[in-house]
Amino acid sequence: MTRSITALIVAAHNHASAEALGDIDAILATMEGEPVYDFYPVGRRFSGMDRTRRYYRHFVDNVMPRIAGYQLHQEWLGEGGVVQEYSVDVRDESGDGLTRHRILGILTFGEALLSGERLYADEAFFRILIGPIWDELEPIA
Repeated sequence: MTRSITALIVAAHNHASAEALGDIDAILATMEGEPVYDFYPVGRRFSGMDRTRRYYRHFVDNVMPRIAGYQLHQEWLGEGGVVQEYSVDVRDESGDGLTRHRILGILTFGEALLSGERLYADEAFFRILIGPIWDELEPIA
């Protein structure tokens, strides 16, 4: 099978759209195999479709309601994936305050769909984003 970069870019954009809608099945339909999610600079990761599903369930149920705003600053396309630089405004748990987090996210390409993601952000954001999976993260060798 010939790897189509155009089809992979479409999968990445479909993934981002499905995330915005909170459609877990559509999100997972853009992923292949056992996805790997890397978090830098904390140097931790999770892998596997089961953890990916649990991550997105937490994201949709607990993180999305706390997101007060989102701004895409830049996007780059390449043979290895789609890179997005963006800011997210997250409400604190009381709902009274906002924290802006600057993120660099790379949706990585597999053979036909996405193989995972590499995210660069601060630990506070990752703890909100990952929630209960935080304690299951493994060190990146």
